[in-house]
Amino acid sequence: MSVAKVIEISATSEESFEDAIRRGIRRTAETVDDIRGAWIKEQKVDIEAGEIIRFRVDMKITFIVHE
Repeated sequence: MSVAKVIEISATSEESFEDAIRRGIRRTAETVDDIRGAWIKEQKVDIEAGEIIRFRVDMKITFIVHE
């Protein structure tokens, strides 16, 4: 029987939403094992002088809990 846990993180990128997602998952994987999925809860952009300067995602990451 597997037990999963969900954590919520925010990640940013100056390139794209996809890059922010990849960075967030990559960084989380440095300290959390057995990541199984991610739900992108929200996407936002920061704007200055009419230009997008940063992409931000809030996501929930699911991983398996091991004994």
